[in-house]
Amino acid sequence: MGYIEELRKIVGHRPLILTGSVGILVNKRGQLLLQQRVFPAGSWGLPGGLMELGESAEETCMREVWEETGLTAGSLKLINVYSGKNYLVTAENGDQFYAVTIAYFTETFSGEMKMDPQESMNIKFYHPDEFPENMVGSHKVIIEDFICNIYKKEKYATE
Repeated sequence: MGYIEELRKIVGHRPLILTGSVGILVNKRGQLLLQQRVFPAGSWGLPGGLMELGESAEETCMREVWEETGLTAGSLKLINVYSGKNYLVTAENGDQFYAVTIAYFTETFSGEMKMDPQESMNIKFYHPDEFPENMVGSHKVIIEDFICNIYKKEKYATE
């Protein structure tokens, strides 16, 4: 039984504050890796998940990226931290939590891409002009911040 499940036995469905990390992987063509998630069903988002006891935010991001994509993320760079009243999540079972999400990006990664069918329906690189429509709202905000403030389109135009 994991940390979150143990907490839920004590507090039930009451809101918790849960910390997690997501990662944006950018390939040499400037495409971003997206994951079509099992929950929320069929929506597209970023690989990531909740922190385990004793983990750093960077370790969480790297572990989740590897578990969900089979890829090992290289050097991570901070995008931003997302939290507050707009990040209240209610799970299908009624559990509520306020998400604190630390978002990173990297242009270096290795391994062979493979998805975890328990968490993903598909994983695929997309150019920012071609993203699927059904995106996780909070992940869409993170991606928009990344594209507006960090992503350099001209860098990939010649590669």
